Amino acid sequence: MRRRRPRLRHYAGMRRIQRRRVYAVLVGTWLSGALWLAVHYGLRRPGPFGVPTPSPLEPWSLALHGAFAFASLALGGWLLAEHLPPAWYSARSRISGLAMVIGGAVLVVTGYLLFYVAGDCARAVIGIVHWGLGLATPGLLLAHLIARRLARRPAS
Repeated sequence: MRRRRPRLRHYAGMRRIQRRRVYAVLVGTWLSGALWLAVHYGLRRPGPFGVPTPSPLEPWSLALHGAFAFASLALGGWLLAEHLPPAWYSARSRISGLAMVIGGAVLVVTGYLLFYVAGDCARAVIGIVHWGLGLATPGLLLAHLIARRLARRPAS
């Protein structure tokens, strides 16, 4: 006996509470990452022998960013399971959605490499990729939202 594939829900939109949760996690992740960048590069103090001393806020801002990163991993799993299949089926904002998925995957991989793997030489390059893409993420989200609105308009 052949099993039938489960029917996909054809509505890819999210309820207001779901959108608010997505935005809260994304804004928190972005702000905590921007805070870490500001603290790491802007609040260094000159230390002994000319070596800059990190700010005492640096570990706290990184821990906050890590907490939001875990929340964004859970959010990403939910989006991949609930939002992406019907959205892919509808094909309305597929390119911008794919850019969001690829961007999120690159952020996850580079974040993992920065935290667990990277040596000093690789850390500089991986860090620039991570924070460059991280700072660009609101633009990717905005492009996705604009593409969704444009796809929703009736053709005239």
